Amino acid sequence: MHIRTDFPYETTHEDLYIPLDGGTSQAGGSGGGTQLYARIWRPVTDEPVPALLEYLPYRLSDWTAPRDWQRHPWYAGHGYASVRVDVRGHGNSEGVPGDEYDATELADGVAVVHWLAQQEWCSGKVGMFGISWGGFNSLQIAALAPEPLKAVVTVCSADDRYDNDVHYMGGSVLGVDMHAWASTMLAFVSRPPDPADVGDDWRDMWLRRLEKVEPFIHTWLAHQTRDDYWKHGSVCEDYGAIEAKVLAVGGWHDPYRDTVLRLVEHLDPGQVRGLIGPWSHQYPDRGLPPGPAIGFLQETLRWWDQHLKDEDTGVMNEPLLRSWISGSHRPATVYETLPGRWVGDAAWPSENVAPVTYGLEGGPRTVRSPQQTGLDAGRFFPFGNDADLPPDQRDEDAKSVCFEFPVEDAPIEILGRPQVTLLLRMDVPRGQVIARLCDVAPDGASTLVTRGALNLATRHGRDRAEDWPVGETEYVTFQLNGIGHTFPPGHRIRLAVSSSYWPWIWPQAGSAGFTLEAEGSLVELPVRRHTEDPAITFGEPEQAEPLGVVFPVTLDEQRPERLVVRDVAKGEWRLEVDPRYGGTRVYPDGLEFTEDALETYTVQEDDPLSARARSDWTIRLHRPEMSWDVRIETRSETSADAEDFITSNEVVCRDGDEVVFHRTWEKRIPRTAG
Repeated sequence: MHIRTDFPYETTHEDLYIPLDGGTSQAGGSGGGTQLYARIWRPVTDEPVPALLEYLPYRLSDWTAPRDWQRHPWYAGHGYASVRVDVRGHGNSEGVPGDEYDATELADGVAVVHWLAQQEWCSGKVGMFGISWGGFNSLQIAALAPEPLKAVVTVCSADDRYDNDVHYMGGSVLGVDMHAWASTMLAFVSRPPDPADVGDDWRDMWLRRLEKVEPFIHTWLAHQTRDDYWKHGSVCEDYGAIEAKVLAVGGWHDPYRDTVLRLVEHLDPGQVRGLIGPWSHQYPDRGLPPGPAIGFLQETLRWWDQHLKDEDTGVMNEPLLRSWISGSHRPATVYETLPGRWVGDAAWPSENVAPVTYGLEGGPRTVRSPQQTGLDAGRFFPFGNDADLPPDQRDEDAKSVCFEFPVEDAPIEILGRPQVTLLLRMDVPRGQVIARLCDVAPDGASTLVTRGALNLATRHGRDRAEDWPVGETEYVTFQLNGIGHTFPPGHRIRLAVSSSYWPWIWPQAGSAGFTLEAEGSLVELPVRRHTEDPAITFGEPEQAEPLGVVFPVTLDEQRPERLVVRDVAKGEWRLEVDPRYGGTRVYPDGLEFTEDALETYTVQEDDPLSARARSDWTIRLHRPEMSWDVRIETRSETSADAEDFITSNEVVCRDGDEVVFHRTWEKRIPRTAG
């Protein structure tokens, strides 16, 4: 990592409020209407410059501040006004929070784009960028087509909120992140504004927010099929609504990478470029595993200069899709760097990729996986931590029905989304099927390559739930997540099929597995012919000077990131996960920030109704010089019986020793498709 200190422009930064009525207001002030808190880095110049916007609920004054300082000053140093804004009701922004990507959030974002374009220091052209939430709303605001928004860089984001987000996978409830992300956002939204920034009104702002808090999981579980709720904000509903130029970026170890493939397929080739590397759910310059990292800020600067400054940087001469194809590697939960190479495709679907079909062999196979199948799935959102990625899959494979295909004389290179067609018979009305593709070494080590799932009730469409005709046989077809991977000679390609995958997939009530008819079933691999691609290269990762956050050394023994506990007598399995979002840190302005979270998932190996998920959060924000000391504790639990999902949530907020807010929510939500 190169830390850049010398830039073409000197820079300055300021915090201010952006009024949604188009006026102006300084930080700490209160004008008419709702105002959003912003931090703006600008080059020192008399010439108007384009503006870049990153728009998030994740608190620019503390939680994202270290990451913000890596990139926003860097862009400012290269001649852009780089702007970080907190979504309404979050951080120091005014107003009350809403649902993720709701109409108010997007309308506010459009207003911010117009406000930026109207400033005297702005050239009138605006770009948006972001990762995850910020990548989502960049695409969604681009689909609303505000005139000043000319270009977008969307990283690790989704074009389909139902089938490619944290809520559902193949029509099944995502037990691991439907619950965990709802609890995470409950802990986020319960945090107060910072009195160092907003003044004495901080507590009144906080209490107004807390009165409006509603756990997201209530809404998400109320929409178990792909209805109008999920269509809102899903740009796949109308790709043609996007007018801005789009650089779509993803990582093979991020759950959102299929969006890149769909965007380069459906947007005009003169409008879009795609980039998929080996990365996790991180910006590709941060150097977090797996690598190699790239000079991503330099790459995005080429995009901005091309589309916001009308400079020919050659970025549109790059292949439509640049992809990393990983070499075969041993199973491990973390890789500093993966083997592999970059390839370029001028179109997507690519003429270099053709489907190759492998028929399954043998007679009928009973698939009845124990409910703990899936404990070695790894983290749904890998962040580069030591226990994020799936370990050796041999234990998972043993709980599945497996089919193998030898790789003989030449490597088999795949790029895209594998697809399975399975002939199934089921003796109960509901169930799910999970397919994993593994790279098996000669010694038996099994590395997960990719996977997919299908809720069998949604086999005819994600917008409906239809019971399986008991005792009858049907074909089902579904795709696995996209991947670039090379299977070397001497290895075996393994397709593993299971009927459970906890805690990723919430078990169906009464699920008893199914019979798989091998004859007539198949897997289709997107095989890419080996090409001698022109050299695809990137600069060394580069960032601005870090913020200077201090992470105090603790003598306490750190708990494991992922711990599996088996109660042999009860037949119960428990997975404990420490998501490790940040821990304790001290900021240069004196803020002491402590954050602790633990997720727990339990299931009995023979009972799909035994599944339980729990998340506990504790947050402390402390400014010793102001005698400001607030604490937030949240508890979230999810379980289910045959008829309902059962959720329980609790929030306790303290100002010093005083409990200023305490609320619990208990709710039963009917199981429809889930």
